[in-house]
This record gives sequence, C-alpha cells and structure tokens, in this order.
Amino acid sequence: MKRAALSCFFVGAWLLAAVLPAAAHHGTLVSYDRDKQWTREVVVTRFNYANPHPQIFFDVTDDKGTAVHWAGELLPNPAGLLRVGWTKARSLQALAPGTKINITIAPARAGGLVGLVIRMRNLDGADVVSDSVPYPEPAAPPAAQP
Repeated sequence: MKRAALSCFFVGAWLLAAVLPAAAHHGTLVSYDRDKQWTREVVVTRFNYANPHPQIFFDVTDDKGTAVHWAGELLPNPAGLLRVGWTKARSLQALAPGTKINITIAPARAGGLVGLVIRMRNLDGADVVSDSVPYPEPAAPPAAQP
C-alpha cells in the first residue's frame, strides 16, 4: 500500500512540475488591462525579435511634449510570425529605430510603462508584424492589352 501511495505522490509531483511553468508563462493576458487600452502615434526605439515573445520599445509624446519611454510585448512568438512570412530581418526593417507607427497597447495591471501590443500599424494604416497578416506579395504586373 505504501509503495502505491509513494508512486502516486511522485507522479503527481512530476505532473505539477511539468505544468507550472506553462501556467506561469501563459498568464500574459491576465497581466494586462484590455479595458484601458489606448492607441497613439509613437516612435520606435528598438525591436527585439526574441522568444518567448518579441518586444518593442518606443517613445510616446506626453501632453508637455516630453518623450515617455514605453515597452510592449507581442503575443505572437517568432514561430507564429515566421509562419506568415514575418522573418527577423523583415520585422527589424519594418520597425527600425526612428520609424513612426500607430500602436494600440493594453497597459499592465501592475502599472508602469509597459503593455501588451494589441495592434501595430504603419502610418499608411497597414498592419505590421502580426501573426495573422501574411507577408505582402508584390503586385502582379498589369496584363498586356492586345
């Protein structure tokens, strides 16, 4: 009887150890307040194409004209970005330092100048660095007229 109980204990402990890191990491959505999200034009200062989630660093101009430094976490991981053609080189090019974009952020519930990136658009209104937006294909040349 003791041996069966000991085996159950070790199996339970092993399962708990295997599940806790996944549960800790996937708390991303509860860490941010989507009811207080905001959208502004910002200037990119750095983009990190990294696991487990890429990060963007940017400046927001406050009411006094002062640049306020923010950081944002993207939900898609690099594998999700690669599936639709957003390579590291493509992402770093689209979000080079000094690039102006419109960004929608859900701020951290804990406060601070960090948030979850909901959407990033260039100033033309096109989504950039998304796991649902395929890499833009070049336009087909117009058909020849007879």
